[in-house]
Amino acid sequence: MQFQDTNGVDERIELMRNLARQFSLRAHQIDIEGSFPYDNIDDLKNSGYTTLTVPSHYGGKEITLYELIRHQETIAEGDGATALSIGWHMGIIMNLNEKKTWKQGVFKTLCEQVKKGALINSAQSESTTGSPTRGGKPETTAEKTQNGWVINGRKIFTTMSPVLDFFIVSATIKETEEIANFLIPRTTDGLIIEETWDSIALRGTGSHDLILKNCFVENENLVEEFNPSGKKVNGWLLHIPACYLGIAKAAQRYAIQFAKEYSPNSIVGPIIELPNVQQKLGEIELKVLQSEYFLYGVAKQWDSSNDDEREKMGACLGAAKLSVTNLAIEVVDLAMRIVGAKSLSLSNPLQRYYRDVRAGLHNPPMDDMTLNLLAKNSILNH
Repeated sequence: MQFQDTNGVDERIELMRNLARQFSLRAHQIDIEGSFPYDNIDDLKNSGYTTLTVPSHYGGKEITLYELIRHQETIAEGDGATALSIGWHMGIIMNLNEKKTWKQGVFKTLCEQVKKGALINSAQSESTTGSPTRGGKPETTAEKTQNGWVINGRKIFTTMSPVLDFFIVSATIKETEEIANFLIPRTTDGLIIEETWDSIALRGTGSHDLILKNCFVENENLVEEFNPSGKKVNGWLLHIPACYLGIAKAAQRYAIQFAKEYSPNSIVGPIIELPNVQQKLGEIELKVLQSEYFLYGVAKQWDSSNDDEREKMGACLGAAKLSVTNLAIEVVDLAMRIVGAKSLSLSNPLQRYYRDVRAGLHNPPMDDMTLNLLAKNSILNH
């Protein structure tokens, strides 16, 4: 079944659960090899999932943020690397439709390509600037020519790079020192992917380096000029904590199943009957419930708010990411305590969840920036 043929959110989520079961069967091998989940991405494209955030007037479903994070969480229960990878594509299309910062002709053409299976992500990070959210100026440069722009530079953490068709690249304009985003097709001469991704977490994201050597693009490919300190609030970034909540739920499910089946000869019956194990399972369930209510609640608030109301949601969006991500880390830790030393075996999925879930600490927004924003809001409101 295709996502476009479904009726309603629940039916689409059930379809995603079926896909996620397949992803879970492939996750271990992808992690061990440090390879890219080509089959998973193909499944998502062939099912029509990658078009769901395309606006309805361009032939998409234009799903809500709430529905997006439910799907992303479900994907992550199968494979976190696949979820985080495709989440950027899904969220970027949603954000471009909401913000309408690009010329509509360029965005329409992009949406037509997405409906044909094209994938997109941003390439913003550089080794010398740190996280783009902290305002560092790109050392990647754009130089004006008679017919367009020539881009030179290197980007790191270009997630999903093995299969991307378009890259949104931030660069400093040489003549003005202003910062702009350029849409660069994969087929552009001088665009090179250098396979540098060697992280112990989310090994399947293919977050390699993007190298740009005298890449020429047309004038219309300068899609957006912006002030880093004046960026608008982005609800779509909730796909990040949704990924880590999904990983936490996978750990919860594994711990429960293990506790139901494991019965050492020192006790009568399985360990799930032990009070100390039930205590930990209760703590896990509490943290999952807290995460769901926080994440889903903020997403639904976003969906029901107008543009002015959304601009006031920066603090709660950041708080949702901070809370859900850190609770997810605690959930995985508790699951490992239930399973014990077996959880450290390379053949055990919990050790992968443990590595993957910690990557959330390094996705935007960073915890210190969120706490600083919350402090400022608190001071202003009291």
